[in-house]
Amino acid sequence: MEHQDLSDRVALVTGASRGLGFAAAAALARRGARVALSSRGGKRLKDAEENLAQTGTEVVSFPADVREPEALENLVSNTEEILGPIDILVANGGGPKVKPAAELDDADWEEALPLVFLFIPRLCRLVLPGMIRRSWGRIIAINSVSSKQPIPDLALSNALRPAVLGYLKTLSQEVAAAGVTVNSVLPGYTKTARQLEIAEGVAARRGIEINEVLAERGAGFPIGRMAEPEEIGEVVGFLASPAASYITGQAITVDGGYSRGLF
Repeated sequence: MEHQDLSDRVALVTGASRGLGFAAAAALARRGARVALSSRGGKRLKDAEENLAQTGTEVVSFPADVREPEALENLVSNTEEILGPIDILVANGGGPKVKPAAELDDADWEEALPLVFLFIPRLCRLVLPGMIRRSWGRIIAINSVSSKQPIPDLALSNALRPAVLGYLKTLSQEVAAAGVTVNSVLPGYTKTARQLEIAEGVAARRGIEINEVLAERGAGFPIGRMAEPEEIGEVVGFLASPAASYITGQAITVDGGYSRGLF
């Protein structure tokens, strides 16, 4: 699997203590990358580091709040001090609150903007100079299918996630000739811990098993089920690999056919 070998590369993954971020980090580790994990910290992050270290690659973890510019600066400098220059950035953040568009106020926007959008250009600004100097880099954002097909009551996500795509598309055109690719992955409904927590609540209210709730949700997708986090992670791993060297400026939907549009 030489075309997907990342054994000489360093990857930084944010939002990596569980869910899609951890799945992406695991896919990179399986390909041999040295990986820095980051989230807001706590036992969950340390558990993720210990779990991933079992792959045999070098793994470190650093607590950081992606909403804080200084925390991002420290995250990048700490990673490069211990693992070396960052070759692969996987930018993964949290989701904003659920709220209809007509009810949003200024405080909602101010809270969501750093969490969903601003941390991505901030991180890119920190890692890009080194990638350009070395003529090799991979920037991958884990976004959402809501950037292509709005989801009811997710007005903040529906508005800000397309903005991420606009920024990344523009950036991809500016840095392609320097050997840096820039892409995003758009997951649909995935069996993350958050989705399972929501399903548990629904199951308790209705007096049914959680598997029934998950099956009902999955039945609405052409593929007939929700995604596993590993299925999203593998797409990230591929995009980071030498095999994907001619793919840039793309938003790759991984949603089991949920979105209905052609593009």
